[in-house]
Amino acid sequence: MGDSVVLGVDIGTTSTKVVAYDTDGDQLASHSVGYPLDEPHPGYAEQDPQLIFDAVVECLRTVAGELPGRVAGLSFSTAMHSLIGLDPDGNPLTPSVTWADSRSSAQAERLRAAPWGLALHRRTGTPVHPMAPLPKLVWFAEQEPKLFERVAHWVGIKDFVLLRLADALVTDHSVASATGLMDIHQLVWDARALGIAGITEEQLPQLVPTTTVLPGLTAEAAAATGLPADTRVVVGAGDGPLANLGLGAVKPGVVACSIGTSGAMRVAVERPAVDPLGGVFCYALTEDRWVVGGAINNGGIVLQWAGDALAPELGEHPEEQLLALAERAPVGSGGLIMLPYLLSERAPHWSALPRGAYVGLTHGHRREHLVRAALEGVCQQLALVLASVRAAGNEVREIRASGGFARSPLWRQMLADALGMPVRFPAGHEGSSFGAALLGMQALGMIPSIDVAADLVEIDETVRPEPAAAATYAALLPLFSELYDALVPTFASLRRLAPSLPPEPAPTAPPM
Repeated sequence: MGDSVVLGVDIGTTSTKVVAYDTDGDQLASHSVGYPLDEPHPGYAEQDPQLIFDAVVECLRTVAGELPGRVAGLSFSTAMHSLIGLDPDGNPLTPSVTWADSRSSAQAERLRAAPWGLALHRRTGTPVHPMAPLPKLVWFAEQEPKLFERVAHWVGIKDFVLLRLADALVTDHSVASATGLMDIHQLVWDARALGIAGITEEQLPQLVPTTTVLPGLTAEAAAATGLPADTRVVVGAGDGPLANLGLGAVKPGVVACSIGTSGAMRVAVERPAVDPLGGVFCYALTEDRWVVGGAINNGGIVLQWAGDALAPELGEHPEEQLLALAERAPVGSGGLIMLPYLLSERAPHWSALPRGAYVGLTHGHRREHLVRAALEGVCQQLALVLASVRAAGNEVREIRASGGFARSPLWRQMLADALGMPVRFPAGHEGSSFGAALLGMQALGMIPSIDVAADLVEIDETVRPEPAAAATYAALLPLFSELYDALVPTFASLRRLAPSLPPEPAPTAPPM
């Protein structure tokens, strides 16, 4: 049996999970290990690379120990946009600076506003935003110049793990396409981007396809994981593109939507492209499959905030009670609109400026309206991302959704109504880890193509929009969109005033 099993290794923001899959898509074993997201200063969101590597090793050792035979190989998924500086011996000189880190906001805004900012986005596929490694590198060059000069190699967290496991300094086209440093049309490091960052091509890992197979593990890694040294290692891809694969959303026109703590919408395409306004990203999955879409910072975190701020008496896990409260308010929340930018925002505006806002509040609104407007704001933001996906020239004929929100019938219906399309909810796959395993199976010749994912993923339920609710959300969407533009000057003024104001309260939980 083992020869038909691939271990999908999903290196996430707050945990790593390894799941063993066979070629029928069945899970045979799994294990996860968590680790902290450190926020030592406002705007910082970083991690210890060694803790993450140790988590990968523990997960591999545990899952391999539960399987009766030899596995065919490992295949990796990773959270995108991380950045680590290494010394010449491969030891970290910096923490792993994650996508959630916003310390480079000023650098990102400056680069984005430059005459060539949009052209850079369209050439690299990555929005010029503090989530991305390019502005992070500019921050290090400007704020930590002595450290910056000492760094021999700049890598992502998966690159670091592969260096330790397989002694290979490589990065795949998928992860590289989310750095802002790779030309997605030529699949080479972009000379202009490297010049802006102040680094050389020699300081970056070798670019390889996502299906690249490394010959095996180091002797030390084999001993630590309990896997044979000749276990094949598939380099893998970023977690966003692989989530599409894990949901079976691999054919053009099929959109994958996810709402966890944050959220995203992505559609698979056969050629890389970014819309003329730069509202979407474009990241690689394989050499002939890409995903176009956008991520939002504020998904389930908005519901958590509503519990903490609006209904603290409900306790630590008030989700069901909050959703029941929201259900008492009408569609459209009685004309109350919330911009849910509690953790700033990404798509489709790609600016670190925005703050959250309630607009339209009257004496008649009650707590249920505030909670429902918060949930509706998340769905309306995803509707803006979907519009940007279409503006990039992509047909949207099917939407598949997953994430913690999918457990709520109210939120399922609200999403379908806000998007104005049926939303299909697949049964039980692990998303990125399953996508990683499928990619590994293709790379190892175990399946003919990743297109089999569309057949392996079963649809559990289809939720169709209710016409009256969909019409209400469609009428409100232009107002929701206009509010962002109207409030940009206010957001900018708040940032300028921030040093002279009392500090903002710390978040109750870190972003995931």
